[in-house]
Amino acid sequence: MVWPDGNDENKGGFPDSAPKDLIEEGTSGKLTQPKLSTVAGLQLTKTVDMEWKGGNGGTREWTVFELNPADGNNMNRDGPVDNIDTYGIIVINSPVAREAIMSPAHDDHAQIWINGEKWYNNSRWTGAAETVLHNVTVDLKKGANVVVYRVGESGGSAYMNLHFDDDTHDAVKIYPDKSNDQKSFFDEIDGFLDVEPVGKLKTTWADLKQN
Repeated sequence: MVWPDGNDENKGGFPDSAPKDLIEEGTSGKLTQPKLSTVAGLQLTKTVDMEWKGGNGGTREWTVFELNPADGNNMNRDGPVDNIDTYGIIVINSPVAREAIMSPAHDDHAQIWINGEKWYNNSRWTGAAETVLHNVTVDLKKGANVVVYRVGESGGSAYMNLHFDDDTHDAVKIYPDKSNDQKSFFDEIDGFLDVEPVGKLKTTWADLKQN
């Protein structure tokens, strides 16, 4: 997963932070949460770091990190473990347009965007790091699909996991794969990234698409 190399901190709990676009805050409007989930937005992370206020984490560079899916505190890093927000990015290269079943686990509140659209918005934690409450049908296009997964933690366990149905995992390729830093990540994916017209961003016509 690609994410900032530290969490956004001390926001007073996710009920307070959930309505805020912390990507927009941290980039002075150069990126937003929906735009980050597009190829054009992802490309901007090569030159745009997160610049949260000093009390909220400060400067965060983008890096690659492999989560332990069984760890109920896999969001925690150096710094506070409560009142944090984490953003993770994956890219799914699909050979054809397809429907996929997305199964997120999270503690606490989670939001997920794919290709500029918000597909998931759930304030209830799932109970354990590998426990899923909702299976969500999402649309993947042919080629690169950018997924942004945000989880905000108020207190206690802090985890995020994401799984897709077996047919999707068999058919697509998910990145990061072998990369361990931002440069090697883009080396892996640059060959199949489509060029998107500037400003062409799908509208988030539904805040929640969920079974």
